[in-house]
Amino acid sequence: MKEKIRSKFESLFGNEGEIKTYFAPGRVNLIGEHTDYNGGHVFPCALTMGTYAVARKRNDDKLRLYSMNFEELGVLESTINELKYNIEENWINYPKSMIWAMKDDGFIIDKGFDILYYGTIPNGAGLSSSASIEILTGFVLKDLFKLDVDMTKLALLGQKAENKYVGVNCGIMDQFIIANGKKDCAIFLDTANLQYEYAKILLKNEKIVIMNTNKKRGLGDSKYNERRAECEMALQELQQKLNIKSLGELTEEEFENNKNLIKDVNRQKRAKHAVYENQRTIKAVKALKENNLELLGKLMIASHNSLRDDYEVTGKELDTLVAESLKQEGVIGARMTGAGFGGCAVSIVKSNKVDDFIKNVGNAYKEKIGYDADFYVVEIGEGPKVL
Repeated sequence: MKEKIRSKFESLFGNEGEIKTYFAPGRVNLIGEHTDYNGGHVFPCALTMGTYAVARKRNDDKLRLYSMNFEELGVLESTINELKYNIEENWINYPKSMIWAMKDDGFIIDKGFDILYYGTIPNGAGLSSSASIEILTGFVLKDLFKLDVDMTKLALLGQKAENKYVGVNCGIMDQFIIANGKKDCAIFLDTANLQYEYAKILLKNEKIVIMNTNKKRGLGDSKYNERRAECEMALQELQQKLNIKSLGELTEEEFENNKNLIKDVNRQKRAKHAVYENQRTIKAVKALKENNLELLGKLMIASHNSLRDDYEVTGKELDTLVAESLKQEGVIGARMTGAGFGGCAVSIVKSNKVDDFIKNVGNAYKEKIGYDADFYVVEIGEGPKVL
């Protein structure tokens, strides 16, 4: 891979100067969905699929960007001083957002650079291709310009880029796990205070299988921001009586005792999901530490049901994948993962049943939805690195 992308870079931009190759992962969240902007816990892991970059610093202020995933767009140009969001500039808004966020935070980026990207994450699948390109760009800048920035700060800058530049009110989870990923571990992250611990995922006889609905979704134009607003309003209603800063502070019992403060039935359902999902995530990590995969699987299924019924972010495609998964032999658990409205589901499957699982679920999905799902048997990888 390194030789292939470097060769493409040199054919576009020449081979003089110091050229370096980088990688940042994608991510999958095992449980803890739509909790990260509600002050709850999440439990994601980095993947070995992700985004590659080849980059070289320039002597002027010019930016030249190219993606092997959008070759038809050719080399796109800008400068480090022309960083306004432009919807017509397509994918380059993501790297530009990170340059903007870092400069806005006071980091000195006084020269341009040539950069080529190549992503192995399916675009629009909900495995964080956008956060991967943001963190990768930040990591490239850290290296090229010798910036003193740690990985948690880089994650926060990535979130700022997404919130303030791209216009998606995402939480911190995607950027955080991509910046801090560790092989064979998931991160148990408290999004309220960014305290985290690594939890070993030791699947001896099981595999993580990601199922892509192939229904494209864009977070900015989905109901993502609407769900976030509903939760914020529910929190304000609860705060009339309760001294809390986020929904993630509540137990199930505290929520049930006070839910009538939330006047709208939909807002009540959204808040219920945020509270219960947070508690499910805490229970899931405990189950994993005790090697209780059966309980982890049950919590994953409960998570999906809540995302379907209370948060209403699944849709026919994701529900079909999960329902068909749970009919298969050797399946421990399955749920949608990511923001929803398309994208992916994740399942844990006995290793010796994976081939049958993919065949059976794939056939049932095509019959019901009319087109193919894609399946990825994934490994847990590391955070950003120089290759």
